[in-house]
Amino acid sequence: MNGQKLVIFGATGRTGRQIVDQALQQGREVTAFVRDPQKLPIRHDRLRVITGDVTTDVDAVSRAVSAQDAAISALGKGQSLRSDHLISRSMRTLVPAMERQGVRRLIVVSAFGVGDSRRDATLLQRITFRLMLQDLYADKAAAEEYLRGSSLDWTVIQPTLLTDGPLTGTYRAGERLNLRGLPRISRADVAHFALAQLSDVTYSRKSAAISA
Repeated sequence: MNGQKLVIFGATGRTGRQIVDQALQQGREVTAFVRDPQKLPIRHDRLRVITGDVTTDVDAVSRAVSAQDAAISALGKGQSLRSDHLISRSMRTLVPAMERQGVRRLIVVSAFGVGDSRRDATLLQRITFRLMLQDLYADKAAAEEYLRGSSLDWTVIQPTLLTDGPLTGTYRAGERLNLRGLPRISRADVAHFALAQLSDVTYSRKSAAISA
């Protein structure tokens, strides 16, 4: 399975737009699932847009994943520090829809510091997690736990601090990483890695930390 037909959730976010753009450049047929189509400036003859709320629109989510090779979730809360349980609620709609439609491959962009990855966090990262990100990370952790109990062929990507830097194609990935200070990675490189997982089984049903 090479993921030529791909549905992307969270396509209007800064990471999601990178995934959409790079997927189209790779020649894939892309379905973008969005709440507000006006926030997706990309236009292409291989891009289909479906409007809906992934936490509640069961029919729209099922229609979006139908006949796809794979799905990528780049859902997030943007600059907000309140989770509103967005990611965990989304997984409880998306995962059953994929299981019903027989679409098995799901790539989820999460965050470094969620779940077991926190054990490898630097002191600066730990301070940031504790002071600012507890609610967001608790939501992501609940979503990952739910996903692990599914029948899907999933990969959870846990990037360090995201930037809007360029695509370099040069980064480190692994189930565990040795990090220092406040490591970063560009959203473009995260998108590159996410799309590479469509044809790579290294992290099948595993989490992968990623950093520059």
